[in-house]
Amino acid sequence: MEEKPNQATELLELSSGKAEHVYYWHCGYYTSRFLLGLRDQTTILGVRCSACGRVYVPPREVCGRCFKTMNEWVDLGTEGTIYAFTVVKLPYVDPNTGLPIKVPRTDIYVQFDGADTRLMHWLDEGDETKIKVGARVKAVFKKERRGTIHDIEYFTQV
Repeated sequence: MEEKPNQATELLELSSGKAEHVYYWHCGYYTSRFLLGLRDQTTILGVRCSACGRVYVPPREVCGRCFKTMNEWVDLGTEGTIYAFTVVKLPYVDPNTGLPIKVPRTDIYVQFDGADTRLMHWLDEGDETKIKVGARVKAVFKKERRGTIHDIEYFTQV
């Protein structure tokens, strides 16, 4: 599963969608590969440091501990545990759509099996009495995926 950054690969470009502030952002190799994993394989990809073994998700080029370039890709699957969560009850404007978010909404940090870092997303549960740190969760993917973090529609408890 190893691929060098200088090899031919699809580099993604994101846009602001319906939001008022139009932008185009070139994702680069590591983020593009991560987002392509979501879009094409419906899986979470991380990258492992060959020096210390630390696994990063989302992936990054250089290990934060060893400062070594990382090229060993790891398929982390779609399940993990809730590391931390907060239930948002005050609506705010979603920068991706320009519309207010529906509340309550639960933001979570997911610790994937085999990863040393966490990914922030949201859970499909707004009642905090039903949510526990350490609970198992699984990514639910959209049917139509575009290569963005929003290809994961939400996480659900398993």
